[in-house]
Amino acid sequence: MRTLSLRNVSAILPSMKIASWNVNSIKARLTHVKDWLATAQPDVLLLQELKGLEFPDMEFTALGYHSKCVCQKSYNGVATLSKSDIDVICDYLPNPGEDDQARYLEADINGLRVINIYLPNGNPAPGEKFDYKLGWMDRLYARLKALREARVPFLVGGDFNVIPEDRDCYDATAWEGDALFRPESRAKFRALLNLGLYDAFRIFNSEPGQYTFWDYQAGRWQKNQGIRIDHFLCSPEVTDRLANCAIDRDPRGKEKPSDHTPVIVEVNRP
Repeated sequence: MRTLSLRNVSAILPSMKIASWNVNSIKARLTHVKDWLATAQPDVLLLQELKGLEFPDMEFTALGYHSKCVCQKSYNGVATLSKSDIDVICDYLPNPGEDDQARYLEADINGLRVINIYLPNGNPAPGEKFDYKLGWMDRLYARLKALREARVPFLVGGDFNVIPEDRDCYDATAWEGDALFRPESRAKFRALLNLGLYDAFRIFNSEPGQYTFWDYQAGRWQKNQGIRIDHFLCSPEVTDRLANCAIDRDPRGKEKPSDHTPVIVEVNRP
């Protein structure tokens, strides 16, 4: 699908529980996702890093979820699950030139523009991968700026692969020079906020030590040595209706988990 639109959407936002989760292979983590859906019962779930061309949509249909996905062999991939209909607006991030990486899915769900992203990691930095990351962030900025100018209420959820502040990692010195923490990446994240967007989690929680990713190595999970790189950024219209944003740590403690854990926002009716 190669469509792009700035269609008007209703300003009336439904009450929705929306979650984002980098599952680090849907094939490996299918049971985890199904179990979590049965327990958490989100209205919408944004998944990242599917790692494969096949998506088990029928497994989620059986649980009462519609699904739309953008897949890629072995790498990347995003999928949006919803209890309501999903009206896909575009399944790629607008850009000059070609880009075949599956990292972006934008859709209307119950009058709310929901954008699911898997932002490039960018390592090693500097280098071509880091240049691609920064260019991707520039394209994201341009798209979100267009939506702001069109007064479309939206939220962007996913794995941003950006540690916004020192308090978002267990040891800032350990991340110096990493693409997730380099000043260029953080500056472009701040540029998104300067569009008038809000980091939903930081509206409700200002404490350090709140993470969404823990490496599998060196006992990082057990020591709570993590980083916060999975975010929801919300336009002002959506921010005004936010009821909560929280990190659900439980899935990270399961056997053979993803190295990420879900983040959940709740959006009230006006």
